[in-house]
Amino acid sequence: MSMGRRKSERQAGWIATTDLPAAPNNLFYRKLNRLLAEHEFDSFVEELCRPYYAENKGRDSIPPGVYFRMLMIGYFEGLDSQRGIAWRCADSLSLKAFLGYSLEEATPDHSSLTRVGQRLPIEVHEQVFPFVLKIAQVKKLLKGKTVAVDGTLLEANAAMKSIVRRDTGDGWKAYLIKLMAELGIENPTDEDIRRFDKKRKGKKVSNKDWVSSSDPESRITKMKDGRTHLAHKAEHVVDLDTDMLLAATIHAGDRSDSESGIDSVITAQANLISCGSDAEIKEIVNDKGYHEAASLAQYASWGLRTYIPEPKRNHRRAWVDKPDEYQVAVYANRRRVKGKRSKRLNRLRSEYVERSFAHMCETGGARRSWLRGLERVSKRYTIHAAARNLGVIMRNLFGIGTPRSLQGTTASALAYLRALRPSWTSARGAWRVLTEWMITDSAPLCSALPRAANAAKVSRVA
Repeated sequence: MSMGRRKSERQAGWIATTDLPAAPNNLFYRKLNRLLAEHEFDSFVEELCRPYYAENKGRDSIPPGVYFRMLMIGYFEGLDSQRGIAWRCADSLSLKAFLGYSLEEATPDHSSLTRVGQRLPIEVHEQVFPFVLKIAQVKKLLKGKTVAVDGTLLEANAAMKSIVRRDTGDGWKAYLIKLMAELGIENPTDEDIRRFDKKRKGKKVSNKDWVSSSDPESRITKMKDGRTHLAHKAEHVVDLDTDMLLAATIHAGDRSDSESGIDSVITAQANLISCGSDAEIKEIVNDKGYHEAASLAQYASWGLRTYIPEPKRNHRRAWVDKPDEYQVAVYANRRRVKGKRSKRLNRLRSEYVERSFAHMCETGGARRSWLRGLERVSKRYTIHAAARNLGVIMRNLFGIGTPRSLQGTTASALAYLRALRPSWTSARGAWRVLTEWMITDSAPLCSALPRAANAAKVSRVA
């Protein structure tokens, strides 16, 4: 299969006037396309994907720029499945224009997204992430000195009913029948099995003994809402100065925070180097779940300052048979945590990291994964994180970070105008200024509202 290339935007030769639909007029996607074109995004990803396609053999694939844009649309539109992304792109004129398709062309199907995702390795997806960071670096929106690290759980595309024993391969029902046979209960009915399972003591499942038959890389985990589910763990490294994501990594759901946190910080520093930034991570802010003597000593050996609260213990720590570096790192971290700077940084950590999870997992639709395997989940989540960074860049440059933010912006503008107008005459002048801005999209709404207010005052005086 040869690699498709994004076509230049051009008008069709002839089309009937009656066949013309309403022109797409989504300000966010137009400006985002201009930003990507300014930094030659399509040329970059086409060159990146070239080794994985044949030259002039077979039909053309989806252009890489279209593939990555469709995954980004999943974040911007809050869609968690590839079927939903494909349907939304086919239905929306604005998204068609964003992808570079004309009115009469059909957008890619969800099966095409799946095939391209399977063809391109995880390394290609991981290189798109620092490309977006490079845009932030050029726009002077990246610092990277003080970072915060935290994790959350993502529901895997596997049910607890799919778990089997690692030693025998028996499912849950077969396992219970064997336990009942050991107690002398032969040929039990389904009702007998349910009653036995409900009343027996010591009913627990562990990742040591059980594994999912449909997604072996998922792990049995207790979610925040109290449910036991098969899950993966997503971990974010956020720049506390600019709110940019420096890394978004996927780990096994049962991996410890202190262990995965070190890998995430290394990935964040590697991304900074890849995007051409000279910034070096100097300070790390975590919650108490990341506090461990070995990890603190590791950070200290790299010259990093940590601000990690220490969990409460009922006894004093004993440093017998442990390296001296552990004790020095723990006491130095304890001293820093008591300072005012630590309290300020931890407040920022709570604000920025939790907001990144809310944007990506809740409104962005990434809390529930419909893909299986850590690698496939990582591919989708990495591009999801890149789209989130593009939203932060757009918010800093143009005042809007998602296409849906315009809906709330318009409602706020209308409420503002209603409060201004003592009569319909004054409102007409303000409304004219506002609609003029929305047509020309020459400035953010924050600058248009004072102009609308001045127009209303002039109209009242007249």
